[in-house]
Amino acid sequence: MGAHRRPRQRATGGGRARTAATITLAGAATATGLGGGTGHADPQPTAAQVRAKVDKLYQEAEVATEKYNGAKEKADAAEQRLEDLRDEAARKEDRLNSAREALGSVAAAQYRSGGLDPALQLALSSDPDRYLDGAAFAERAGSRQQAEVGRVRKELREIEQLRGAARVEVSSLKSRRAELKRHRETVTGKLEKARRLLSRLTTEERADVGDRASRSAPGPRESLSASAQAPNSRAATAVAYAYQKLGSPYVWGATGPNAFDCSGLTQAAYRAAGVSLPRTTYAQIDAGRRVPRSELLPGDLVFFYSGISHVGIYVGNGQMVHAPNPSAPVRVAPVDEMPFAGATRVV
Repeated sequence: MGAHRRPRQRATGGGRARTAATITLAGAATATGLGGGTGHADPQPTAAQVRAKVDKLYQEAEVATEKYNGAKEKADAAEQRLEDLRDEAARKEDRLNSAREALGSVAAAQYRSGGLDPALQLALSSDPDRYLDGAAFAERAGSRQQAEVGRVRKELREIEQLRGAARVEVSSLKSRRAELKRHRETVTGKLEKARRLLSRLTTEERADVGDRASRSAPGPRESLSASAQAPNSRAATAVAYAYQKLGSPYVWGATGPNAFDCSGLTQAAYRAAGVSLPRTTYAQIDAGRRVPRSELLPGDLVFFYSGISHVGIYVGNGQMVHAPNPSAPVRVAPVDEMPFAGATRVV
């Protein structure tokens, strides 16, 4: 019986081993199947899909860029106000010190005179007439002292008001700088994603992202023609400036003279014409008179997307000069290559 039990036990043990092996193999097979299902890399996007994603990222980056530009403009203004307040406080402190010195001189003179009662001084004086003259002088000195005290108090109040205003500006500046940091991180994040996507493409495909439409460089004749059709000399100067900057790189936050973002280019072009434009697209659209698309003239600013996040300078024949995005330099492009949002005639 013992001999019979042993084989039975071995058979049982072998069955358990086989069962365990079967479970292990089944698990391995299942794991292999699952691993195969999840381990497969996602299919590579086509060049057209990459282009679409990159375009979207560039547009989102441009929205953030304009917000950055607006926040920077406000931060710069707050910094200037703070500097002005500090300068004014320093000037008032100088006047305060002068008033204090004058007040100290009067007090010292009174101390040297002994501060005797006027009636007693008159009684003891060997020369009453001279004393009376001195008393009149002392009265006038007292009036001057009161005036100096009043001036000191006034300067102190004004300095404290300036310091309070400066504290408000410091708080505003901190807030603006934090806002700048947020927008900067958004812009750089979007541009880095676009860069990684573009790195998947071939050189030819990457070039196609930045140059999908005809971008033949205009000759001097086209530039002169566009300037001649402008409604006035300042618009003509802005158009000429934009043509001169063809080929300049796009750099977000840049306003020239060698690199630009979209609103930086339009601002620089009109600055060359003696016209001050706001820094951002959503402010520039209100910097002049709105004109319908059918009445566009060279020099008009043309805006795109529902959030007014892109701008170019119209140059005639359905074309504009603009700074597109990091994939392409300042160039001539059709107005209809982006969703049109409106136009403004600055001058």
